[in-house]
Amino acid sequence: MRVKREVKEPVNESANVDEDALQEPQRESCGRIVVIENNYCYQQEFPLYMGDNIIGREKKNYVVDCPIESGDLNIDYRHCVISVSRKKSGKLQFVLRDMPSNKGTFVEGLRLAPKERRVIEDGSVFTIGLTSVMLKLS
Repeated sequence: MRVKREVKEPVNESANVDEDALQEPQRESCGRIVVIENNYCYQQEFPLYMGDNIIGREKKNYVVDCPIESGDLNIDYRHCVISVSRKKSGKLQFVLRDMPSNKGTFVEGLRLAPKERRVIEDGSVFTIGLTSVMLKLS
């Protein structure tokens, strides 16, 4: 005696999934950095978020929050970090530190010492490699 097998149609489960539910929750931007155009790169902007924001030269398979597209070989793939936190007063604080990088991170022409942290404010300019970057809060 033969048993009749029921053939089931493949179920397209992705049709029933809400795409918005799969996406990461939106993080609120706390300001941005602006890469100033020079001979090695064009002007670029990257949002900053609470916590550590790693800045470096873009390269496939390197994870950084601000991947600068540049021909400036003096920018490391993971060059520096801006940490964003909230002070007790509620005001945001931006702290810059070197990763450490090969060529250093400079604020106001002075190289940050190893493990040195520098508070930067709206309009502060810092240099990584031959590239200047500005913190913008508005």
